[in-house]
Amino acid sequence: MFMKPDQVLYTASATAENGRDGRVMSDDGHLDLIANAPPELGGSGAGTNPEQLFAAGFSSCFQSAMGVVARMEKKDISGSTVTASVGLGRTDDGMYELRVEIVARVPSLDKDEARELVEKANQVCPYSRATRGNIEVVLSVA
Repeated sequence: MFMKPDQVLYTASATAENGRDGRVMSDDGHLDLIANAPPELGGSGAGTNPEQLFAAGFSSCFQSAMGVVARMEKKDISGSTVTASVGLGRTDDGMYELRVEIVARVPSLDKDEARELVEKANQVCPYSRATRGNIEVVLSVA
């Protein structure tokens, strides 16, 4: 079921020129990057690529969601990190598909507490909510 926010609080805009072999810029000028496909996809790898940008956004958003849950539960997650690895592959029908692996490190909590926090953050994170049921997302605690 598609749900839309009642009120949009922020909108980010970016423009790409020449796709994976060009440039991507945000409308506010804070992001201005050369884009190149990685060598594994036949590119030079000299710039960033959409999968890296998606991984950066997902990891940052997920880390924030962990913070929201931790504050609600009065848990300390200082020193924690989230790494998102975004894979691009082909499906049986030849289409491209993404896969995401989220690895959370929460040194201030034991593994079971960290796992529970990560599961709850997965329910809160807008990236998790947007991808749920669309692509494979694997969660783990290091």
